[in-house]
Amino acid sequence: MRFSTALLTASLTGRINAFVPSLSPRAIRVATRTYDKPVADTIATTTSDETILNEAQQLINAIPSNIASTIESPTPNSRDNLSHLCPFTKVMAANRGEIAIRIDRAATELNLKTASIYAYEDRNSAHRWDTDESFLLPASGTPVGAYLNISNIIDIAKENGVDAIHPGYGFLSESAEFAQACADAGITFVGPSVENLVTFGDKTKARELAIKSGVSVVPGTTAPLTTTEEAEAFVEQYGLPVMIKAAKGGGGKGMRVVHKKEDLVPLFKAASSEALASFGDGGCFVERYVKNAKHVEVQVIGDGKGNVVHLWERDCSVQRRHQKIVEIAPACHHPMEVRKAVLEDALKLTKSCNYKNAGTVEFLIDDQGRHYFMEVNPRVQVEHTVTEQVTGVDIVQSTFLIAGGASLEDIGLKQENIVPRGVAMQCRITTEDPARDFAPDTGMLDVCRHSVGPGIRVDGYSYPGMVVQPYFDSLLVKYTAHHKTWDGAIRRMRRALRENHIRGVKTNIPFLLNVMDHPDFIKGSFDLNFIEDNPDLLLHLPGTLSAQQLDTQGTLGQKYDNIEGYLKYIANLAVNGHPKSLGADPSLVRTIDNYDVPAPKSSDITKVLEKKKIGSVDALSAPHFRNILRKQGAKALAKAVREHKNVLVTDTTWRDAHQSLLATRMRTADLLKAAEATNTAFNGTSDVFSLEMWGGATFDVSMNFLRECPWKRLEDLREAAPDMLFQMLLRGANGVGYTVYPDNVVYEFCKQAYKSGNDVFRVFDSLNYIENMELGIKAAAASGGFVEAAICYTGDVTSTNPENKYNLNYYLDYAKKLVDLGAHALAVKDMAGLLTPRAATLLVSELRSAFPDVPIHLHTHDTAGMGVASMLAGAEAGADIVDGAIDSMSGLSSQPCLGAIVAALGEKCNLDLDALQVLNDYWESVRHQYNPFEVQALNAAIGSNVFKHEIPGGQYTNLLFQSKQLGLSGRFAEVKKAYALANKLLGDIPKVTPSSKVVGDLAQFIVGMKISEEELVANAATLPIPGSVVEYFQGALGPPPGGFPEPFRTNVLKGRPLEDGRPCFEGRPGSELPDYDFAAAEKTLKEAYGDERISFKEVLSHAMYPKVFKEYLAHEKKYGSIDKLPTHLFLRPMEVGEESHLHLGRGKDYYIRLASIDGFDKDLGTRTVTLEVNGEKWFIRTPDTVTQLVDESSGGGALMKRREKKDPTAKGSIGTPMPGQIVAVNVKEGDEVKEGQTLFKLSAMKMETEIKSPIAGKVTRVLVAQNDSVEGDDLLAEVV
Repeated sequence: MRFSTALLTASLTGRINAFVPSLSPRAIRVATRTYDKPVADTIATTTSDETILNEAQQLINAIPSNIASTIESPTPNSRDNLSHLCPFTKVMAANRGEIAIRIDRAATELNLKTASIYAYEDRNSAHRWDTDESFLLPASGTPVGAYLNISNIIDIAKENGVDAIHPGYGFLSESAEFAQACADAGITFVGPSVENLVTFGDKTKARELAIKSGVSVVPGTTAPLTTTEEAEAFVEQYGLPVMIKAAKGGGGKGMRVVHKKEDLVPLFKAASSEALASFGDGGCFVERYVKNAKHVEVQVIGDGKGNVVHLWERDCSVQRRHQKIVEIAPACHHPMEVRKAVLEDALKLTKSCNYKNAGTVEFLIDDQGRHYFMEVNPRVQVEHTVTEQVTGVDIVQSTFLIAGGASLEDIGLKQENIVPRGVAMQCRITTEDPARDFAPDTGMLDVCRHSVGPGIRVDGYSYPGMVVQPYFDSLLVKYTAHHKTWDGAIRRMRRALRENHIRGVKTNIPFLLNVMDHPDFIKGSFDLNFIEDNPDLLLHLPGTLSAQQLDTQGTLGQKYDNIEGYLKYIANLAVNGHPKSLGADPSLVRTIDNYDVPAPKSSDITKVLEKKKIGSVDALSAPHFRNILRKQGAKALAKAVREHKNVLVTDTTWRDAHQSLLATRMRTADLLKAAEATNTAFNGTSDVFSLEMWGGATFDVSMNFLRECPWKRLEDLREAAPDMLFQMLLRGANGVGYTVYPDNVVYEFCKQAYKSGNDVFRVFDSLNYIENMELGIKAAAASGGFVEAAICYTGDVTSTNPENKYNLNYYLDYAKKLVDLGAHALAVKDMAGLLTPRAATLLVSELRSAFPDVPIHLHTHDTAGMGVASMLAGAEAGADIVDGAIDSMSGLSSQPCLGAIVAALGEKCNLDLDALQVLNDYWESVRHQYNPFEVQALNAAIGSNVFKHEIPGGQYTNLLFQSKQLGLSGRFAEVKKAYALANKLLGDIPKVTPSSKVVGDLAQFIVGMKISEEELVANAATLPIPGSVVEYFQGALGPPPGGFPEPFRTNVLKGRPLEDGRPCFEGRPGSELPDYDFAAAEKTLKEAYGDERISFKEVLSHAMYPKVFKEYLAHEKKYGSIDKLPTHLFLRPMEVGEESHLHLGRGKDYYIRLASIDGFDKDLGTRTVTLEVNGEKWFIRTPDTVTQLVDESSGGGALMKRREKKDPTAKGSIGTPMPGQIVAVNVKEGDEVKEGQTLFKLSAMKMETEIKSPIAGKVTRVLVAQNDSVEGDDLLAEVV
């Protein structure tokens, strides 16, 4: 029979890579040109190139001589041709998940009726969907135990007319007892014979048979071991390393590698315990561990009549924890002589025992190409799919046909006809987190859409809304990619892994993508140590936190936009709303417009500026103050400011304005949208000095409430507005915190701030304490920045009252000290709006006279409505720079209106009002989006009475909100009076963070307690005085001007000493602190959060706000980075039926509809939120933190507590590495434990994990009991 060139080429080319993967395309064409001619004639008539001739000859020699017989004409309805060989009527899959589905599919194609079984916990499993019948298994201890109860399974089969049972893999698939029970019940066991199972189910007997058959083996025990003493004796004789393997079962369960002698006993116990839990037998086989080995297995099928064929081999060397995760058929990267050797030995071994049905003979191949028998898995393997793809043989159908009595010949399995075509690769998708050492994960699949298309096979059982439970194996789905070449198979698998849409639980997909892209894997150069030897496979995982932080798309370009995190946030907001601490008025959050405010157009501003000329100065040119600072230094900048003819302005819109009006809740996303236009507008004038945009309250609020990184805010805004001087607020020795820090923290913070893009440091101390200021000034100067030392203004400098301690001399003396410390400029920081035009004229003119070369910067709040007048008066008196805010963000407790200041200055300021109006229009719309943070009582609360109570503008909104939280709504007039009294009791002090907080806390305490001044002072020792007040009197902020008032201070401090026993601090508090150990802190944080997540900036954030920082990262871990989420979606809970638009960049638009919110699940404390994203349904199981959990076991009265989470930075905080069930609690409170001592045992995904104490110490808390279910990171115990 002759075959055309095209037919032969198509038929043979698909098989070439299996035999000679390195052949050139031309050699292939030569070899397939006219295959039915004699080889010599073929070569002679096709080419004269010697290399090509040799390659073609190599191919022809490798292909079986009767290859033509395998090229058959299609036979119609081949399934019907075989179904008559299967005598069964109803078959049952004694398994679950994807293999149960695979069994049912094979049976259905053979025209068989199907049945399945399920544990109660599996009642929603997809393996029940397409089977004809499904039966609930009786409970049997554990969910896994239900699938291991032989008598129950046999009873169900007998009662329901099942005449054949297929065990699949795992569970009872290798149980001789189960096979015998089937036979005793008159039911056919679709698998090997009982004798085969007895032999190969016991690895010792299998080893003995291999030796008898002349198959080489690795030195090991001749019988399963049950005691650690036996294991120790083997090691004593043969040495280390050794492999411990469960005597029964497989799938990597009960396997451990021992490299150190001290690990032998604990690892043997762990393997034995895991084997007992998985297979009901804790016996273990011990053998020498072959280093640098590869794992190759041979798929065989026997008919029990003396006939066995192989379906070629598979390479399963890419493993993790002895479980295969990537399998390849055929093993095309091994020399042909090695492959032939393992094939021959596999047949030799299985023929010697008259093997029946499907099985796999497994070998280790060392780096010399020598192979060693490992074991026989007498069942269908997980990875059977790759063999099916390259051979075209349906292995599962074959198992039914063989079990029904057919011979290999009957079903057409002839060895000479079985030839692999191309290459197939399988990846096991598991619910394991590669970033946490592959800890199993559980939860609901928010969305599940698998990859399909050419060359991709999907075997799984997952679906959207499915709940992945901790009871069973973590396998979710198997992807098999088939292509005629190895490279093609990799490309297809990459595409499948990238194209799928599985969200809601962690999976190993990011890790698998990195495997597909690894150079060694692509070259086919890998062994069992591949994962261990390449830790970089766990770096930059596509779609993980590290990839987000590094702003990458993963090593394979996997597009990742954190949509899952955004949707979880949106779902949580819909269910729970905002925490009260955010300060958003819940009655107003739904009034926010459901759209994203568009950015102002820079082009509109450019058009305005192009039309304007200012004298001989081009309106589009700026004085480049930032360029002067960065290239010539701070002194040059000071000189340039003093030489500038016009009045300069600073815009506070990006910081103090929204702090004063909106409790600092402005998000970076809205600032960024205005950045380019602001840079254009202010770069088009010579009279803008800076943008105040960072520091102060913005630092902790960013992390605590907005869930943003403050450093990222600074750096992103710097990139978007590169030309403007950025200005921050530095609280002297307090940095950007509310307490004292070691000096080196403040120095390092300033250095990093300057490096990240800040230029001007407005340094202040809340009590004008010069020693605190000295630290702040020197730290800021050391960074290279421009130091603007602030005088915190209070009282009335014009007062002639002899008791006025805040007189002109006070301010001039203080200013001289600041200049002497090296300040480059002076700022008058009027926090409450107390600086009248008259006071501004007096103070500024005197400062100008005293310090003619020092720039003066004026800052006020418009609380009393005279801010513009005061700024003009100050400018007339000699101030170089004045502060204002964009019109729509000005007034009230904010800064005076920038537009009004510019208009009033006239020719003394060339900032264009039309350009400002473009920005103003934007901020007017944005401010409406923050309406829930507007304090409605603010308009009525402010006014000229500020001269009585002196509440700072930046504190107004916070104080109003706090009063409401404390139940003081409607009593703010009382709070203001109490604020004045508190200020008096504290010594009439400057009031700015953190001193203003002390005054506010005491004021609210006075109103809440309804206590008089006399009662408060007399009973201060016994009253529950606010902690901030106690710390103030202890000197934590330093001494106030004029000293502490008595006897109130003495009474407060009675019985309240410092931790070291002293009554109070002496001198500057921070000077007593040792240097902060940055190296130790960085090490701790990296151990807790990973090297890539922690940079020096994060260490600084933690140093300033350790608790807030950890809460911020916990939020980030749950939702990812949400800074790109538009404000309307960040603040406004969606309503059922509502649709919102989310734009995440060019070509990335999502239309999100809230379809439904399910009822409260009292068992889980959750609600399932259904979102439709571009039409695709996502099911997001969301914890309901609002609805109270009731413990029905206690009569329905007691409230159940939601579990605490571990502190990742505290070594004695012991948490769960993964979700699961606590199966053993080995400690109680009060126990002394050693480092490394096992405290708990956790069972998850049929795997037991010992949870050990990381430190020696005393157990102070134990929060779980045996059989408790836990989630990842749940706190189990604390050891100190």
